[in-house]
Amino acid sequence: MSGASSHSALLINGWLSARTAVGGASPNTDAGYRRDATSFMRFLVKYHGEELGLERLAKVGRRDLRAWMAHERNKGISPRTLARKLSAIKGFFRWLAREHSLDITEIEITRPPRFSARLPRAIAQDDALELLEFTGQGEGRAWVRARDVAVLALLYGCGLRISEALSLTHGSLPLGDTIRIKGKGGKERIVPVVKYARQAVDNYAKICPYPGEPGKRLFLGVRGGPLNQRQVRRVVEQARFSLGLPQTATPHALRHSFATHILNAGGELRAIQELLGHSSLSTTQSYLKVETSRVLSVYRASHPRESET
Repeated sequence: MSGASSHSALLINGWLSARTAVGGASPNTDAGYRRDATSFMRFLVKYHGEELGLERLAKVGRRDLRAWMAHERNKGISPRTLARKLSAIKGFFRWLAREHSLDITEIEITRPPRFSARLPRAIAQDDALELLEFTGQGEGRAWVRARDVAVLALLYGCGLRISEALSLTHGSLPLGDTIRIKGKGGKERIVPVVKYARQAVDNYAKICPYPGEPGKRLFLGVRGGPLNQRQVRRVVEQARFSLGLPQTATPHALRHSFATHILNAGGELRAIQELLGHSSLSTTQSYLKVETSRVLSVYRASHPRESET
């Protein structure tokens, strides 16, 4: 780890290994945590002009964190991203506290920068359907258009995250009435597959020119490699421009629309939480901007103690 001690690198490795051991640690999340912790350690080396051992780390406090946050802000890091980075660093120091008895009181009370919540806006049902139709009728190779429609149909019709849709393999075929999805932190859930999405995926699989194997990614790029998220975002961006849709019409907004339309049709919040793969009901509430009164009604209907009174 350039710019920081090898001892710091070993500590970060130990922290990430501990996270993996208890489960719920996705490779992408761990990679981000490693970058955040490594970047912080490099800053401390330059800030204090000395190598980092446990003795030095035990002295890290609010002054260090504030200096680091100012340094990051000067680099153009947004308050939202900085808050995420601070959360990762606090997690690392909590592990140090457990394993090496460090006093991290000052670190725990350091507040993240304030930022306004930025939630995706749902795409109107007619607009979402028009986006899918336009994508299927666009220019280019027929199998590529079919691929793009299939991916978007999974986002809108099944509420999948874009990473979840792109991680599907040929072993998932043929799609049935439901599909098992591995979401964030390796958490699995069962998601119903609407007829339109099932037909779109089947159509793509039939005309894709590349041979399919059980363990091979289902959605491929034009050269046969795995399709990436950037390509899907570009497809939606082009359709959005042609149809005159707002900039909020993104692939993730299709997942948001899935949940919002179910809620508006009378769907229960708890069921939507499970379909989306959210770990807590509060996440679903903020995601959908649901009124607190509705959350309380779901809570009272489902909580054992509430139902007994």
